[in-house]
Amino acid sequence: MQHLINDIDEVDFDVTRGGQVEIIGWLYQYYNTEPHDYAVNITGGAVTKNEIPAATQLFTTDWVVRYMVDNSLGKYWLERHPNSDLKSNLDYLLPGEIQTVDSSENLEDMRLIDNAMGSGHILVYAFDVFMKMYAEQGYSSRDAALSIVQNNLYGLEIDKRAYQLAYFALMMKARQYNRRALQPEKVKLNVHVFEDTDTVSPEFLDALSGEYADDIKQIIELFSNARELGSIIKFDKTFNWTKLRENVEDMHTDALDIFGMNQSKKIVLKVLTIGEIMSTKYDVAVTNPPYLNKFDPDMKKYVKKNYADYSGDLFSVFIFNNINLVKIGGYAAYMTPFVWMFIKTYEKLRSYLVANKEISSLIQMEYSAFEEATVPINTFVLKNVPNGSNGTYIKLSAFKGGMNVQRDKVLEAIANPDIDYLYRTNQANFKKIPGSPIAYWATKKVFKSFERSTLDEHFKGKEGLGTGNNRVFLKYWFELILPNEGWYPYQKGGAYRKWYGNNNYYVDWRNDGRNMKAMPKSNIRNLPFQYSIGITWSAISSGKPSFRYTQTKYFFDSKGPMMFHVHEESYFFAIGYLNSKVTEYFLTFLSPTLDYRLGQIQKLPFIDEEVVSRIELQRILTLVSQTLDTSKKEWNQYEESIDFYKHPLLTHIADDNLSIWYYSVVLTNLGAKNVPIFRLWGVK
Repeated sequence: MQHLINDIDEVDFDVTRGGQVEIIGWLYQYYNTEPHDYAVNITGGAVTKNEIPAATQLFTTDWVVRYMVDNSLGKYWLERHPNSDLKSNLDYLLPGEIQTVDSSENLEDMRLIDNAMGSGHILVYAFDVFMKMYAEQGYSSRDAALSIVQNNLYGLEIDKRAYQLAYFALMMKARQYNRRALQPEKVKLNVHVFEDTDTVSPEFLDALSGEYADDIKQIIELFSNARELGSIIKFDKTFNWTKLRENVEDMHTDALDIFGMNQSKKIVLKVLTIGEIMSTKYDVAVTNPPYLNKFDPDMKKYVKKNYADYSGDLFSVFIFNNINLVKIGGYAAYMTPFVWMFIKTYEKLRSYLVANKEISSLIQMEYSAFEEATVPINTFVLKNVPNGSNGTYIKLSAFKGGMNVQRDKVLEAIANPDIDYLYRTNQANFKKIPGSPIAYWATKKVFKSFERSTLDEHFKGKEGLGTGNNRVFLKYWFELILPNEGWYPYQKGGAYRKWYGNNNYYVDWRNDGRNMKAMPKSNIRNLPFQYSIGITWSAISSGKPSFRYTQTKYFFDSKGPMMFHVHEESYFFAIGYLNSKVTEYFLTFLSPTLDYRLGQIQKLPFIDEEVVSRIELQRILTLVSQTLDTSKKEWNQYEESIDFYKHPLLTHIADDNLSIWYYSVVLTNLGAKNVPIFRLWGVK
């Protein structure tokens, strides 16, 4: 409390400045820290129903809220009111064409929803934007405030405490302009918290009758797990919500109510209200959806059944849901992890959006800018129309320093649209690249490159073994005692190293891998390609990609996948290309998350060596050959410099019956890094 009072500037509590809403949100997230860490980081397994609120509540930074609302609600209004002065009040409206739309829609009928509203930050800022619209239309602030909370703003949430904060924040905004706002019998807000219907009594269900009884029972069944599913509950038919509500309201209940009929009636009426909100079409939907892919069995089954193509994460379900929740010509705005833009898990989502919707604008943030999430973030706005114009994109990858730095760079781009990290491109280009990555910064030459053949048309790429237990089946080369029959060289990725090397491991394949095949969690892949020469790399990296040529036959695993060709000359040509700046650039949009899986690598554009002139080809092959020789000599010098049994520090423990991990001082002196201090094989 002392820090709250002394460390936060007094102006941040000023209701006229809006800062108080942000304080409420940050405080709520702070008090969720322990349960969030437990649910996400400690349990390691599926996030349970009761843990979802703590695991998924992330407060949305103020400038991101303003970007999302300005470029959805604000842009929607400007398209229909081209002479409006609102534009001068939208600080985060990105540069771009605003197309005029003929519309007779009344302001009171415009609807914005946040269906994962948290503590209400988005709704509160949307309230301020609506107030400016109402002022332009000649409304008094007193009448406008009540109209906004009763007609324009809608919110849904699974977390009751977050819902209460959102309700409180909106009531305070309305009360700022109208004292009547604190009379709940006169002012009804359209914000609600989901409730399960599993407490509806059997007697209530038996008492349902008439034409709409079956529909009501179906709704009750759909909401039986509403506190977990929330806004992704899917309706398979259109309901007459007015008739359903009338049917329930007309049900007779006794004063004694020994069967809980009144409570059941209250729950069902609330659920019908939420159901109607969920099935209504909106002009604008803005949300920071939950990020969750560790589903419990019930959630996993539901998502796979109803959203199979978008089931990689809850946020991807929300992306699909919300763009279809808005009217044709409406906008949906989001803040989500940016992995949906690139990786294979979300390829169907990308393909759907690129083919059917319009990416109006997008801001890709620096990899670790949003410290509250353990994933890199983007914020973007979709329009519910087929693609018809260029989108506006801002790439903030190069600007480290947190969200305030990201904000300042966005404002710089708005002030100077010619800045070099602002891009305008048509999303139709994305389909030219395999997997349709949202590669907005790619040039025309890059898109044209992908019209050629790709690497997988020339090389067979394969993932290797999953041993099931690396501690049992893998040894460092210096742990083996000769002879080591049945142990084979093994590629397992490793640190950044180009051309040759990282030949650290041997794999136990004695008796044709009988022991590994018997391991329950093992995965024996692509045996015909095991123990072959080829090109390998580290599938997961903390930096740039690096490719290595294995001139000796190797087994390999999924962390060190390999590519194969029938001609040795082709390996030299290909690895020269793969270790070039050109490939590094291509991978910035094929795999910007530093996850260099086989699928991404095989999508690289590739020109066969037969297309290159003989002089150019010979020059390339000579340079690659020289580089490979240099890299191989350097690696071999390191290996050969260690003679296990002659080193004076080890002679007193050398034993032909033991495999030894060397004392760290010895290995460090010889140039090795990250070697365990000391152990005898098989001894803890």
